[in-house]
Amino acid sequence: MRGSTAIRVLNAVALLVTVAVNGLANALPLNDLTTGEISDRFEVYFVPAGYVFSIWGVIYLALIGFVVFQLLPAQRDNPRVARIGLWFVVSCAANVAWLFLWHYLRFSLTLLAMVLLLISLIVIYLRLDIGRRPVPTAERWLVDLPFSLYLGWITVATIANVTSLLHSVGWGGWGISPQVWAVIMLAAAAVIASIVSLTRGDVVYLLVILWALAGIAVKHAGTPLVATTAWLAAAVVAVMTVVGALTGRRRREPGRATG
Repeated sequence: MRGSTAIRVLNAVALLVTVAVNGLANALPLNDLTTGEISDRFEVYFVPAGYVFSIWGVIYLALIGFVVFQLLPAQRDNPRVARIGLWFVVSCAANVAWLFLWHYLRFSLTLLAMVLLLISLIVIYLRLDIGRRPVPTAERWLVDLPFSLYLGWITVATIANVTSLLHSVGWGGWGISPQVWAVIMLAAAAVIASIVSLTRGDVVYLLVILWALAGIAVKHAGTPLVATTAWLAAAVVAVMTVVGALTGRRRREPGRATG
């Protein structure tokens, strides 16, 4: 019991530190550079318009809801919350590490931090078994939704981080143009979203991918190949969101939990 309580308190502290560092990274800013200023150095196509990054506010609000929920006395014996263990703390540490590495231009190491963040969120997502079985409404909103949001965005961010790193080291793309690589990555994002739709019915995750793809289309409207592909990928994800909503609803019905 004491160990479980300590982990829940640690989760809250870890999120508080993460939010504070994220705020200070641009308010100070760290290394006299904002996160966006550094991002603008890279001429890559798998990056959405600036307004899309406002999703961080939604993610952090959702995560605050989660840490408050898991601190409630009624949740001390909640086995789903307990399954998260220290992985949320790991995700927070990776998030903070990425910010420092990004702002101090250690781009190769940023990918390591981003992959650790992605892995930690995947582990949490799988341990919670999101989208596979009925859960109480409060848990769906305050546990599942925050991590669906977070994982969806970090899925996109990881792909973007890879493209930025490759650009920073002058990778030639094996003779394939950056626009064609963007098409490949957009298609990959649509495939990943479709798999999540069919296996989890996770509408929140899908909506995050849709938000990002539409933002890429808007940002690169002057590059027809990229913009058109991004809109087509967004259309595919929109359809799969409807499919996911229908399959997810059936899974949440009592007696339909999957193993």
